[in-house]
Amino acid sequence: MQQAYGSSALETEVASASPHKLVQMLLDGALQAIRLARLQMAQGKVAEKGRLIGKAIAIVDEGLRNALDMEQGELAANLSALYEYCTARLLYANLNNDAAALDEVEALLGEIREAWVGIGQPQPVAAHAGL
Repeated sequence: MQQAYGSSALETEVASASPHKLVQMLLDGALQAIRLARLQMAQGKVAEKGRLIGKAIAIVDEGLRNALDMEQGELAANLSALYEYCTARLLYANLNNDAAALDEVEALLGEIREAWVGIGQPQPVAAHAGL
């Protein structure tokens, strides 16, 4: 019952979220999946680790990368390349039980998330010196 409520609450949040908030939610989801995968890796739970890394890969590749507007130029191209790199590192982490690769992707996505959240914050209005 609680899982159904959680799913329903998430659907409601997604339906009412701005495009900016949706990207933040995707980043949060990928980071959470990576953290959980690291725990499963440490406990030797191969199937669950693989499922979680697969979820992170799907979020990065199908969610974040596909959401890029490639007509926006160099920034979008650079993010696309970074997401592609993250996907490759996640795959490597899964195949080789490499926690360091998970750490690397978590750090990269964490930096993107920080910047993304910063972009969404209202900027203070500078006081005019003459007023």
